[in-house]
Amino acid sequence: MIQVQPVILCGGSGTRLWPLSRAGFPKQFLVLSGTTSLFQQAIERVNALSATDISLGDTLIVTGEEHRFLALDQLREMPYIKSTLLLEPAARNTAPALTFAALDAVKNRHDPVLVVTPADQTVQDALAFTDALQRSVRVAADGSIVILGITPDKPETGYGYIKYQGSLGSMGEYAVASFAEKPDLETAKAYLASGNYAWNGGMFVVRASVWLKALSEFRSDILEATERACSVQTTDMPFVRPDKDRFAQIPSESIDYAVMERCPGSAIDLKMIQLNAGWNDLGAWDAVWQVGKSDADGNVTKGDTLLADTTNTFIHANSRLVSTVGVDNLVVVETADAVLVADKSQSQHVKKIVSQLQAKNRSEDSLHRKVHRPWGWYDSIDEGDRFKVKRIQVKPGASLSLQKHAHRAEHWVVIKGVAEIINGESLITLTENQSTYIPKGTVHRLKNPGSEPLEIVEVQTGSYVGEDDIERLEDTYGRVK
Repeated sequence: MIQVQPVILCGGSGTRLWPLSRAGFPKQFLVLSGTTSLFQQAIERVNALSATDISLGDTLIVTGEEHRFLALDQLREMPYIKSTLLLEPAARNTAPALTFAALDAVKNRHDPVLVVTPADQTVQDALAFTDALQRSVRVAADGSIVILGITPDKPETGYGYIKYQGSLGSMGEYAVASFAEKPDLETAKAYLASGNYAWNGGMFVVRASVWLKALSEFRSDILEATERACSVQTTDMPFVRPDKDRFAQIPSESIDYAVMERCPGSAIDLKMIQLNAGWNDLGAWDAVWQVGKSDADGNVTKGDTLLADTTNTFIHANSRLVSTVGVDNLVVVETADAVLVADKSQSQHVKKIVSQLQAKNRSEDSLHRKVHRPWGWYDSIDEGDRFKVKRIQVKPGASLSLQKHAHRAEHWVVIKGVAEIINGESLITLTENQSTYIPKGTVHRLKNPGSEPLEIVEVQTGSYVGEDDIERLEDTYGRVK
């Protein structure tokens, strides 16, 4: 029986899918294709691998500290999935992320075969995907590293390529001859015509010990630094945290550059198995349009939309009616605080707007108007000189931190549910239509003791109403500095 450990690499910010994808709520947690998020789809796909000769262990999810509660919330919608979250205190690229997972697997799970996939892709043919992965697992179980090569259907310039050679093995595997960077159009056409190139989708199957051995040979500095960070770690189930300072010292490198591109011609056996399953990395809005269900005029829409004389256009309406007249080949994405209009052929360059937002120190690159927190969410409804209005929802049993503000006072009105409130020296319970006032500098806390969501409207008044005017004194979620 082959023991298999799924590994989901859940990092990245998806800047080319702005304004829907932002640093605080990135691409992998969005519902872009189907009815569940890309993160949830990735978990479902790798957990469909069980076979008579394959035993599936719990899923290892490698994600950033800042996204741990987004991942945990979406996992709670999948109670049948057993998982462990390995939290990176700093982004160090995919090679350290996989090494983190491999060290955990060797330590706790007796050297399983790791099935490694990014969290932000989509696949149309689930059965073909499962078949390719099962065959990859059987090849990797004998000591090879297996990379899945996406069967190309066009001369794509946005992906790296894998050159393969030799005859098919018993599981449909080829030897890998070399890797190629993202080509220009003429080179991509030549690759497609040759018939022995595949797209590199960033999916790998390898025994944990084989990965560690290969990394030791090619980039021992990454292995040794990751081992140092993981030798001092804490476990707060389901979270596993390595040492923060040591992790930040790990060299940042991708799986491809650290190991895969060095394997051809070495003693490391690198194989490729073709994947022809309607794969798409949804790297930009034109890719989201490609996988969507289009109307007779080639338009893909989501949300409240009205179209007239519109063709080949993608429209995502998030919070209001969006209408178009007499346009072609556009991307229109609307959120509560930002609107993107782009030529669909230029959608790869949306990250230029994100760069401008960052240069101007604007918040729209990282946060939506509606911000998710481990206890629920808040929506900043209005803001002006010396005031801000928020709608706040608190999950059943959850509470905000015990905190105070140096520059603002707050008025709370309960809209729905029951609120248990610490307001200075007082502990009070409020229900619908009841309110309280929290003076500037007063220690306070909001809790939902009920079984239904609590909603309040918060009105902040004062000389400064920024989100950084919070001094946390106690917090359930470890956010006290």
